[in-house]
Amino acid sequence: MIDRSVPRRVLPAPEPRGAATVPAALPVRPRTGRLLVLATVFICAACGLVYELELLALGTYLIGDSVTQASVVLSVMVFAMGVGSLLAKRFRHRPAFGFGAIEAGLALLGGLSAIALYASFAWLGESRPALVGFSFAIGVLIGAEIPLLMVLIQRIRRQDAGGAVADLFAADYVGALVGGLAFPFLLLPMLGQLTGAMVTGTVNVIVGGGLVLWLFRRDLSRRCRWLLIGANVTVLAVLASATVLADDFERNARRAVYGAEVRVAVQTGVQELVLTGPRNGSPRSLDLYLDGRLRVSGYDEYRYHEALVHPAMTGPHTRVLVLGGGDGLAAREVLRYRDVSSVTIVELDPGVVRLARTDPMLSALNARVYEDPRLAVVTQDAFRWLRGPASGDRFDVIVSDLPDPGITPSTKLYSQEFYGLAARALRPGGRIAVHAGPMTTRPRAYWTVDSTLRAAGLRTAPYSAGGRLTGFAAGPDRTPHGVTDVPPQDWGFVLAARDQDPPLRVDRDTPALRSLSTRSLQDAARDAERTRVPGLPPSTLPHPRYS
Repeated sequence: MIDRSVPRRVLPAPEPRGAATVPAALPVRPRTGRLLVLATVFICAACGLVYELELLALGTYLIGDSVTQASVVLSVMVFAMGVGSLLAKRFRHRPAFGFGAIEAGLALLGGLSAIALYASFAWLGESRPALVGFSFAIGVLIGAEIPLLMVLIQRIRRQDAGGAVADLFAADYVGALVGGLAFPFLLLPMLGQLTGAMVTGTVNVIVGGGLVLWLFRRDLSRRCRWLLIGANVTVLAVLASATVLADDFERNARRAVYGAEVRVAVQTGVQELVLTGPRNGSPRSLDLYLDGRLRVSGYDEYRYHEALVHPAMTGPHTRVLVLGGGDGLAAREVLRYRDVSSVTIVELDPGVVRLARTDPMLSALNARVYEDPRLAVVTQDAFRWLRGPASGDRFDVIVSDLPDPGITPSTKLYSQEFYGLAARALRPGGRIAVHAGPMTTRPRAYWTVDSTLRAAGLRTAPYSAGGRLTGFAAGPDRTPHGVTDVPPQDWGFVLAARDQDPPLRVDRDTPALRSLSTRSLQDAARDAERTRVPGLPPSTLPHPRYS
């Protein structure tokens, strides 16, 4: 007979069996083990953010339009992190092995992502699929880290879930801060994108593999232990080999992109500068690339710079401001006028100026303008310079020789606010000449520049380089030969003035020109009108209109 007057003792329900519920047998005290796990979270988070920033930077450099590339990389990676968190459930019964395998894969993919993107761009001509693929794969592996680390840290010392999550995310966010600062200030300037990514992968695999193979080695079966050792050694060997061969790879990839005649390749703090052409050849065979985009071609650059500069020089031109144009070619055309007393070049990248001063072919092409005492150089962002202490300066002519407005970093230099600052820097009767990008292939962007100038209170005269190039053509050896008739480049310009409609003409006292005349300018203006897109709103800083 059961005595019901004595209350029964209620026993807790047994927990399910599994590796996640069994306390780990550690070679150190639990407190030390927990600190080691949090330190690993810190380092792995730093490595993960470096991979993300490297994809963003290289995607922008290879493809352009930083806003689009940032949106693609971030959205794909965040989505993939969610997928990775779900997939991590498959490893919850073997968290140590799962975390070790994930870190080996993440180190390999992250470390080789830069070299794979560059190879895709160099030999396939397209890096967008590789960018999306690596963003997704790296995001999946990063997303799988935290759930497994949560299981591992709970195995060391059980605590409430909220406290464990807080500790893990604190280490994760602080590590991301360190990685985010290390990439632009340490890895990129000291090692570059390719080697920097591989060094990050090496740190990643050593820390992640070391944690599992030492701290949680008793959780691993003999087979799993040797699998992880083999995987980590293989990843280290691959990354070390790729690091040793990085310079050879970069030279071969550069030849695939630019051709065999790469004379100079320099990575500045702003962009990559590449000069191609025979080492002892004519300046006419020179090509200058900025971040992979052809900026100067020695064969026909004079047509671009004559069309940009000389229409604006009709009228007073004692003081001239050149925005951009660190290659010295726009200044060369300006300094052909003997009555010019001063030219100020505002160039963001000192590397371009240094190259234009010292490279024999480029300095020959710009007629060694940097030796002219009338020329002064300011190394600063043009927007900041116009807005800063120099805002009181006044110029007769402003020449805006800047990259196309569709390139995102240049968008602010084609805004209504920027043109307002430029208009304020003009003397009465002064003119501003603007390179406005392709007219026929991107008419909306071109006519948005015109609309933005008018919104800033300027009167405009749109035109193109105009005409056809009759002269020398390049043979297979890039040596000029023969007379030919070459279609013009798609160069669009806008001449603007604050006080009156600017005349499109070339004065009689203009130095002898090879490709420009008053008649060709008038023809180019009529051609421009045929492409007009009416009713376009101006581009502003808070609402950029270029794409």
